[in-house]
Amino acid sequence: MLFVARKHRIESSEGLYHVINRGNYRAFIFKSDGARTAFERTLFEACCKFGWGLNAYCIMSNHFHLCIATPRGNLSAGMRWLQGTFAARFNRFRGETGRLF
Repeated sequence: MLFVARKHRIESSEGLYHVINRGNYRAFIFKSDGARTAFERTLFEACCKFGWGLNAYCIMSNHFHLCIATPRGNLSAGMRWLQGTFAARFNRFRGETGRLF
């Protein structure tokens, strides 16, 4: 079987991105109001920290959609922080370990 690496993401200071990510094994992550609220708080922190413009977002039971403007061209760094920080908080609250996304 031949595996081909995906192309590098082009990051731009004028970028407007539709980002989607879902739970590992399609697990329900956001089935409680507390989980959704915690993700929103972490998302808003990421927007402040990375200077993102959040144009729209939608949180579903096992995934999320974001429409983000990146004036600093830092989508990868910001998503790494957002998902890593939320996963650490989510797992700590539940006393779990492992990948969330």
